[in-house]
Amino acid sequence: MLRESCGWRRCRAHNARMSTTRNDFKSEVPYDRLSPDLMMAAIESIGLVPDGRMLALNSYENRVYQIGLEDEAPVVVKFYRPGRWLVDTISEEHAFAAELVAADIPVVAPIAIGGVTLHQYAGYCYAVYPRRGGRWPDLDTCEDRELMGRFLGRMHRIGATQQFLHRPRFDPVRQIDAAIATIEEGDWLPDYQVERYGDVAREIGERVADAFAAVMPRTLRIHGDCHRGNVLWTDSGAHIVDLDDCAVGPAVQDLWMLCAGSADERRRQWTDVLEGYEQFATFDRAELTLVEPLRAFRMLHYAAWLARRWQDPAFPRAFTWFGGARYWEDHVRELAEQLEVIDQPVLRL
Repeated sequence: MLRESCGWRRCRAHNARMSTTRNDFKSEVPYDRLSPDLMMAAIESIGLVPDGRMLALNSYENRVYQIGLEDEAPVVVKFYRPGRWLVDTISEEHAFAAELVAADIPVVAPIAIGGVTLHQYAGYCYAVYPRRGGRWPDLDTCEDRELMGRFLGRMHRIGATQQFLHRPRFDPVRQIDAAIATIEEGDWLPDYQVERYGDVAREIGERVADAFAAVMPRTLRIHGDCHRGNVLWTDSGAHIVDLDDCAVGPAVQDLWMLCAGSADERRRQWTDVLEGYEQFATFDRAELTLVEPLRAFRMLHYAAWLARRWQDPAFPRAFTWFGGARYWEDHVRELAEQLEVIDQPVLRL
């Protein structure tokens, strides 16, 4: 039977007793052994009884499946990418989710089964979640944007009460350096783009470093990857899924991806989001200076992420457009255009 009655402190303490090292499972293709039979055996090992139904959900960094159970509602099971996180790091993600749920903030948290939220089987770490429905949020109305702002303000108010011990610190400057190294050392670029890419990417790195040094934003526990795809919207409002990238970072990182369009559109969107957000948490308007540098960072980081994961067969199948000469021409051009945007006056509300 599924059991959900476990306090987050107990879950964290129990999970902490598991190995604190990275997974011993080593593979060039990290999911090549994750067969349906293995997944069913993993589910059975924690006392659940699958009925054979399985549906792959949209996820690339991890593998996520909806799995049917006999005489119970289906569950969603996430198999973490082997070697990516320490067990302590994943446990801290789960504890944060449970802390938010305890504060009545609608986050989809892992289910505690036998007092444990993080399980291991055949070298894989995995967690079981309740199935939740919802749709991609449009955020077309000021009411929806204010509601989203209130939701994130409440989440950040909890996030600011303490810091993570094991989760990473959001550090775009370091991550840009790593992204550039991944692309240049991996021989991804056409010869005629190598110098141009290096010049533009390093210039972006300098601008990002300067922006963060000037603002010195306050840090707190954040979602870390709060784009609309990680928000499920229902008639009663939003709930957050996938805290896999939660980190210590600035509040603006959880807000900027929700606002898009022309300057006037973004101004209205930011005004509405902050109207809701500031009912529960303070927001330093100086962090608006970081929005366009963060957009440039994400462009660089995304390309490097695809390159790092290219040996995983799921990536060439899903991102067929990546890696060709036309892709790199467009990528370098868009980076250069974004560099110009960074130099434009900051959006004022």
